[in-house]
Amino acid sequence: MEKQEQQPQESFARRHQHSVESIVTLLEWLLVAFILALLFQCFAMQAFQIPTGSMAETLRGDHYRVRCLRCGHAFDVGYDAVSYSRPQCPNCDFIVPVHALGRVTNGDRIFVLKSIYQFFEPQRWDVVVFKNPTNPLDNYIKRLIGLPGETVKLVNGDVYINDKIARKPLNVQKELWMPIYLQDQQPLESAAYFNELIEQGEDTQNLPWNRHFVNEPNSSAWDVSNHTVFTLNDTSQQRHALIYTSSNPNDFRACYAYNESSGYPFRPTVSDLMVNFYVACQSPKGVIGATLEKYGVLYTGRVDFDGTMTLEKTVNGLTTQLRPSLMSGKAGQDQLHKFEFANVDQQLVLRWDDVRFTYDLSNDPDLKPSSGHYEKAPEVQLFAAGSASLRHINLYRDIFYLGEETGALRATDDVPFTLNPDEFFVCGDNTNNSLDSRLWSENGMGNNGDSFRIGTVPRKYMMGKAVMVYWSQAYPPADRMPGMIPNLNNLKVIFGGSQTEY
Repeated sequence: MEKQEQQPQESFARRHQHSVESIVTLLEWLLVAFILALLFQCFAMQAFQIPTGSMAETLRGDHYRVRCLRCGHAFDVGYDAVSYSRPQCPNCDFIVPVHALGRVTNGDRIFVLKSIYQFFEPQRWDVVVFKNPTNPLDNYIKRLIGLPGETVKLVNGDVYINDKIARKPLNVQKELWMPIYLQDQQPLESAAYFNELIEQGEDTQNLPWNRHFVNEPNSSAWDVSNHTVFTLNDTSQQRHALIYTSSNPNDFRACYAYNESSGYPFRPTVSDLMVNFYVACQSPKGVIGATLEKYGVLYTGRVDFDGTMTLEKTVNGLTTQLRPSLMSGKAGQDQLHKFEFANVDQQLVLRWDDVRFTYDLSNDPDLKPSSGHYEKAPEVQLFAAGSASLRHINLYRDIFYLGEETGALRATDDVPFTLNPDEFFVCGDNTNNSLDSRLWSENGMGNNGDSFRIGTVPRKYMMGKAVMVYWSQAYPPADRMPGMIPNLNNLKVIFGGSQTEY
């Protein structure tokens, strides 16, 4: 009997000892995981939340997500901007009432690769996190513009390094295009009314929502009655042009829907533009193309239906071909082809499906404003000969890096800024509302009374490279609850320096 009583007691003791050992093992693993996570955060990757809108629209601080009540275009507005003026849709100019803004969305949350710059040199156009030189307790995030030893200038919105244009890489440029006209998001009632007025011969130039492509007077046969598809049926091989027209003087200004709108009329004109659309070529012969004006010069990219790609410029009525044509794929009848033409960073870029054709304008003697800033809104044309239909037309303008236009203290045409070893120059993508290297007015603060030169970020203050938005504009599960459901559409890679040109 005694042996039978001892066996259950010994079995219980073994089970109890095994449970204690399991708990100790689990705690050890949790401690190891915590230490590894701490080491990973300290030396490899760390999460940050964007505090302000200085990098919008690439990265956003606290903001409102707005959907235009007229055209349906979705855009973001900084939380502080609503205090000054009502949000204005960048696509149709509609003023969105404050009661339609909804709840405030917290700033984007990002991953930052720490210590990467201990192994690799920073690259121009990287989005970098660094200690604010004027207050090292604060972390800032900006785009890297100038590297050690370089001379930086911001002229007419472009970045010049050692007196040569610095072009943005492909993925960075795609991020920075800002919409002017989106055909698929035009107000339906406006388009119908607009077409009715045209048929009646009425003046449509002063309508507040007037953003349209219209026929060139007396010489064009495009059918634009269906505002989603423009069609041309002609066998004469004569060119027929559509001209972009708008009653809004701010269309081409360096404005940001993210900011308050009262300062729009005082911003400089942007003439770095890009237009793209899909075209169906419905005849064996013809041509499709676009013309973008810059400083009074007309630059044209066109594609013949046989696949010939050509770049031209027109000055004072005289047209010249800029380089020998390039043969690409022949246009298939009734097949949709992607057409894209851009004049950006002193370079023409014509794309036909996957074929890219370029021309460097940096030495073009005509690509200079006659005096100071060129304030005339640039002309935009689409044209075709033969039978074709256009759809999904979009018109964009480039970011405009403000220099002397906003009283920059350095890196202007008159005050170039040369960086010393281990010094970097940074700018926010939202240059209308960014305190950065252009505008800092105090020396940087170091340890033991040391200081750093005004306008620079010292190498020792570079904390890492932003690489990914992992949490942005999360959905709330119910009213009066914070955003908790991930918005997968807004998760993205943060692009920086690259050798791939636009």
